[in-house]
Amino acid sequence: MNSRSMKRVGVAVVTAALTAAALAGCSGSTDGNNTGGGGDVTLTWWHNATSGPIPAVWEDVAAEFEDAHPGVTVEQTGYQNEELQRTLIPNALAAGDPPDLFQVWPGGELRDQVDNGYLMPLDDSIGDTIASVGTTVTPWQVDGVTYGVPFTFGIEGFWYNTDQFAEAGVEIPQTFDDLIDAVDKLRDAGFTPIAVGAGDGWPAAHWWYQFALKSCSPETLAQAEKDFDFSDGCWVEAGERLQDFIGIEPFQEGFLGTPAQQGAGSSAGMVANGQASMELMGHWNAGTIGGLTADQKVPPFLGWFPVPGITGADGDPKAALGGGDGFGCSASAPPECAELLAYIMSEDVQKRFAASGSGIPTVSAAVSSLDDPNLTMVADGLAASSSVQLWFDTAFGTTVGNAMNEGIVNLFAGAGSPKDIVTKMQDAAETQ
Repeated sequence: MNSRSMKRVGVAVVTAALTAAALAGCSGSTDGNNTGGGGDVTLTWWHNATSGPIPAVWEDVAAEFEDAHPGVTVEQTGYQNEELQRTLIPNALAAGDPPDLFQVWPGGELRDQVDNGYLMPLDDSIGDTIASVGTTVTPWQVDGVTYGVPFTFGIEGFWYNTDQFAEAGVEIPQTFDDLIDAVDKLRDAGFTPIAVGAGDGWPAAHWWYQFALKSCSPETLAQAEKDFDFSDGCWVEAGERLQDFIGIEPFQEGFLGTPAQQGAGSSAGMVANGQASMELMGHWNAGTIGGLTADQKVPPFLGWFPVPGITGADGDPKAALGGGDGFGCSASAPPECAELLAYIMSEDVQKRFAASGSGIPTVSAAVSSLDDPNLTMVADGLAASSSVQLWFDTAFGTTVGNAMNEGIVNLFAGAGSPKDIVTKMQDAAETQ
């Protein structure tokens, strides 16, 4: 949503020499000064890593930072993404008791937090770190000022079971019509074609996002994000196309109550254990799937392909939907918060993040450390995309995004119409 993270066996182990060198490099620049014994400091760090290899990486990072900064304690906690984004962080910010370092999503949500004075400007304290991720940081900036730094960025696509595709005689879909044909062939071969974690809401919403991306012209998308103008007929058409797709019954039984990423019975777990052939999900999903198999390994049958375009629609067939995960500091956080963020974004930590299979790093020097061929395919897909549209709930902000997602889930449940989604978005926009 925003996007969204993941036990892959073979997480890179850092030697003492590498750790010392990385931390020494951090403390030797404006991006990571040692505290110098100025008193005890406790940093609270909230993130969305609850499964797969990345929790262990963040635990190591916290311990390493503490070792290099005497007097500093880092209390890091992972929460389920939806709970963190929709409840915990907004409530903590509104109550004036936020964590120091926390997950910050770009787009409308970031703009709202900046308007309320919740976030620390970062350019003066960690300028070198910000420069290291290039233009990827742009969605985390407001009026040219940086309030968050993305540690991973990628696009959404289909994670699929190559063995089941081969058995059913399915080739990689090049259009949505091909995808419909694939659903039919997979079902005829005795497989559940697609798993969706509609019980968590946002995975269902992403299906409508993709239909909107492929139905609406780039100009219409840009205008909607700028002016909240949803008058173009393509927005309703997106819902109609999704409604027709749901009508061919591509999803598993009970999809409305299925979670996305928690446990073997989740949509990711169904793909991991061969119970479904596909899942539409973000770039982090290989790590999530690997953490839900019996041997805690990414299954050898896992593959990935980009979302195809819709023949005859106004949308750009090569446009992709995506986003990333970033961290920012609360406005009340101590200076050590920015130093910790700089260390998280160091080349060494970014390489470990990449090697863990948890996602695509944003520091370019770390991309070569990607070991998972699926993540490499996502990185190649990102490079081949004509443009990347931020997740719509991220781009439009919390008020419009929540209303939009509610309307989409209602459509999945048969309790709403394609027009209802757009009406909810328009009504929510008028309250801002």
